[in-house]
Amino acid sequence: MSIETEVKRLYWHSRRGMWELDQLLVPFVEERYLELDEADRERYRLLLDCEDQDIFGWFMRRAEPDSDDLKRIVALVLDHARPK
Repeated sequence: MSIETEVKRLYWHSRRGMWELDQLLVPFVEERYLELDEADRERYRLLLDCEDQDIFGWFMRRAEPDSDDLKRIVALVLDHARPK
């Protein structure tokens, strides 16, 4: 699969139907995904396999993922969303 095809697929998987998640995930995949190393790309794909309510809780800092890999990608997404 080409990287362009992968990004398009991830774009659609990043659209979760929950406004708050869409506002974090869609810009991240559009603006940062290609800059990530392969390990962080895998972490992002792993994040997309998680339940929306879990992801929402992590992004709202109500909970933390158990996995260090998920903690890292959550931090990267939140850092990207922070106003510069």
